Amino acid sequence: MPESTTTTGSTAARAAAGGTRGAATTAGTQAAAAGRPAAGTAGTPAAATADTRAATGAAYRSALEVIAAAEPDVADAITGELASQRRQLKLIASENYASPAVLLAMGNWLSDKYAEGTPGHRLYAGCEMVDRVETLAAGHAIALFGADHAYVQPHSGIDANLVAYWAILANRVERPALAAVGAKHVNDLEPAAWERLRRELHAQRMMGMALDAGGHLTHGFRPNISGKLFDQASYGTDPASGLLDYGVIAAQAREFRPLVLVAGYSAYPRNPNFATLAEIADEVGATFMVDMAHFAGLVAGKVLTGDLDPVPHADVVTSTTHKSLRGPRGGLVLCTSEYAPDVDRGCPMVLGGPLPHVMAAKAVALAEARQSSFSGYASRIVDNARALADGLLRRDVRLVTGGTDNHIVLMNVGASYGLTGRQAEQALLDAGLVTNRNAVPADPQGAWYTSGVRLGTPALTTLGFSPDELDEVADVIVAALRATAPANATAKAKYQLEPRTAEACRRRCADLLARHRLYPEIEL
Repeated sequence: MPESTTTTGSTAARAAAGGTRGAATTAGTQAAAAGRPAAGTAGTPAAATADTRAATGAAYRSALEVIAAAEPDVADAITGELASQRRQLKLIASENYASPAVLLAMGNWLSDKYAEGTPGHRLYAGCEMVDRVETLAAGHAIALFGADHAYVQPHSGIDANLVAYWAILANRVERPALAAVGAKHVNDLEPAAWERLRRELHAQRMMGMALDAGGHLTHGFRPNISGKLFDQASYGTDPASGLLDYGVIAAQAREFRPLVLVAGYSAYPRNPNFATLAEIADEVGATFMVDMAHFAGLVAGKVLTGDLDPVPHADVVTSTTHKSLRGPRGGLVLCTSEYAPDVDRGCPMVLGGPLPHVMAAKAVALAEARQSSFSGYASRIVDNARALADGLLRRDVRLVTGGTDNHIVLMNVGASYGLTGRQAEQALLDAGLVTNRNAVPADPQGAWYTSGVRLGTPALTTLGFSPDELDEVADVIVAALRATAPANATAKAKYQLEPRTAEACRRRCADLLARHRLYPEIEL
């Protein structure tokens, strides 16, 4: 496909906007002053007062009674999920435990309201309270991350990325095409001009991190809509170190000339230098987009600052709200003032009507993240990840990149134990630990069976685990995997775990969890 012929480069765009962070412009942007921290909560169950804890338990018991009266199987499943989470060590890097306040904010009549549009500019009447919660959430996000603008409607990380991609295409491709023919709206284009624009929109290039290097499916890969939308090229990591090589990325970008350079990861245990990546994007005239879904909590908690904080360096930043940020399942988009009008077109451009009850929960979670205690939480996530990595290394486990600087630890179980990731994942589940298999660089087992298992510390840190306890978790992991073998010489999924070892590991996990009970105020 031809390289982009569109004009603006990200350096010029940021300069025109008045520097890295320009003035606020739209409804969500103007809400920054409304984003004040919530009083009396640190975002964890243990931070609540005695009266609040009692009210929380009563609220959940009452809610389950109401649900059970309508569909008892759903009430049983909700109760069963709590029991399941209480008996397993959660080491999935993309999961966490939201506070009861966040969870309760989703269970209300805000769900009943249609609210397509943005605050003050809805397609439906009667949206005053939806405007209020969306404005609160956007204001908290702007204040927390230091962004020009925040859009909190995306339902998930994939939706947030789709909003970002189409906002970039609207800014870089659609707007110049409209200006060239003197049109204000795509509906004003003659059929021939519309057909030219459609072809141009689908002739753009993107560069993102390779899947086996730690990238994400939504960064231009064929099974995802982003791979069908863009001509994509992947940048990988150094084969020896497993680290990003910025010189190689720059050379590739000069040759490929992408419209969009995407950074961010789902399984890279180090911290990218976003200032360097922004320079690469600027050099080739690319819009610089960062997906910080995994590490947004580390940015919010000021663990990642300067060159490691994507917000001052990127044109558009996307995130989920439910990983290290410890909020409800959902997404958000941060951007410079230049991109704000196009980002705000997310609904109906690619999104359906927003979920007002989830935006309310996002507002609560973002308010919690603005508490001073959240920075301590974010720091402990990294301390715990390093303790986990060190414990595994001391026990002769092979780790991708040889350790971690963030919340992720990626074990190579193929090199360490002769197992596939799928076998190790299931054996660890039998032993009381919830993890997920993940590809490693140049993985011989491919993306389904994999050679790796990804571990993360946000959830156990929320429970209050210490570095010493993460070292004990490392010992449990090693004990379980040493007692696991493939079921036969060709097996990639079936395995054998010595039963006595599995039982011993489960007891150790139960002991650890008994020290840090999940949602202690909730007894059903």
